[in-house]
Amino acid sequence: MTERLQKILSQWGIASRRQAEEMILAGRVKVNGSVVDLGQKADPSRDQIEVDGKSIHPAHRPPLIYLLLHKPAGVVSTCSDPQGRPTVLDFLPPKQRQGHGIHPVGRLDADSTGALLLTNDGDLTFRLSHPKHSVAKTYHVWVQGQPSEDILETWRSGVVLNGKKTLPAQVVLLKTQPKNNKTLLEIVLTEGRNRQIRRVAEQLGYPVLQLHRVAIGPIQLQPPGVRSLPPGQYRPLKEFELNFLRSQ
Repeated sequence: MTERLQKILSQWGIASRRQAEEMILAGRVKVNGSVVDLGQKADPSRDQIEVDGKSIHPAHRPPLIYLLLHKPAGVVSTCSDPQGRPTVLDFLPPKQRQGHGIHPVGRLDADSTGALLLTNDGDLTFRLSHPKHSVAKTYHVWVQGQPSEDILETWRSGVVLNGKKTLPAQVVLLKTQPKNNKTLLEIVLTEGRNRQIRRVAEQLGYPVLQLHRVAIGPIQLQPPGVRSLPPGQYRPLKEFELNFLRSQ
């Protein structure tokens, strides 16, 4: 059965669908000895597929891996970084980093901390990254100043960024520190526009001081009655968490 090569590579855990497309565009993928074009199809049962000169086969597919990482500050949510900054894959053992196709699902900017999924299931990454899949993500955010209820209601209703209004959000005031002139908010989003929370906060006049993601759907850094996952540590997802992701 023929399928697009980017789908084959993601299904086999070689890379995410987007990464597979980049590999094809870079000329790193061959079928039967010839460099392929984006969108080209192949039949794994009949065609010889190579990535970076190495033949791959369905039998070589690594086991699927699903992890929750507590990303520290100063770490980029990519598989590599041309500037030499630490990446989220640096927290995995070398044997797990190499040859398994593990990559982050979505991203947190370098200054932000908290829950980040890592997997080599390219199909799952593709589904979760699609705009129609709106998994709720929960953040604890310290902002400068003490926003009024009117400001919080504006945030909840949606704010125009680059000509497009953000989707409604849950915004709850958790605590204030008048002495330090800062406020802790819990924010739940069902969309993930680039640096959305930081941009909205800045536009409303209450810039972000610290941003920490505590949960992705029901997948929490600190489930009830359980010790919180320390920064730089990771754990495998539980069965109910996997079932939630697969249902999206």
